[in-house]
Amino acid sequence: DQVKGVLTLQGDALCQADVNLKMPRNNQLLHFAFREDKQWKLQQIQDARNHVNQAIYLLMNRDVNYQFKTGSEVLKLMDAVMLQLSRARNRLTTPATLTLPEIASSGLTKMFTPALPPDILVNFYINLNKLCLTVYQLHVLQPSTTKNFKPAGGSILHNPGAMFEFGNQRYEVSHVHKVECVVPWLNDALVFFTVSLQLCQQLKDKISVFSSYWNYRPY
Repeated sequence: DQVKGVLTLQGDALCQADVNLKMPRNNQLLHFAFREDKQWKLQQIQDARNHVNQAIYLLMNRDVNYQFKTGSEVLKLMDAVMLQLSRARNRLTTPATLTLPEIASSGLTKMFTPALPPDILVNFYINLNKLCLTVYQLHVLQPSTTKNFKPAGGSILHNPGAMFEFGNQRYEVSHVHKVECVVPWLNDALVFFTVSLQLCQQLKDKISVFSSYWNYRPY
């Protein structure tokens, strides 16, 4: 009930974001949206795509008539391809851990109109097949209350009570709001990663069986 919004994701780009936030303290309704000239690139999707492209390059970087000479040559290729596919899948299943100062200094904070209030932080990320939006509400720590100040480290999601310092000012997270929605094509991508890794492993298993047969035949 605290956060509602509409996001438009095209490929690796968030090209529209329209967010309404109800402030718990006074029920004030805040509205902020992406500037019309701005898009936000999701690094996770970019990285996953780059790993897929590298896997394709490994498979296609041979003459069309090339003949593999040994089973170990095929195994080596499959290991390299599987490494890239695993890295691609992991970028979608494992969001980056960020500190609160990193979120505060991100270019994402400059994407909105009207500008975000100084006591609001936002972050977008991919988690499995979901696009996630996190909104942090902050309050300023007074000098008299900073004797127990302990800055929070990196995390995917920071909890209320997390403290950090930014711009010579110390803050504490007072409220955290997270909303998420399933992106169907991300779900498809994860399924395809799983199937492609299984196919690579099946080929490796077959090559290994034949290799052991030729190595140990009695004649």
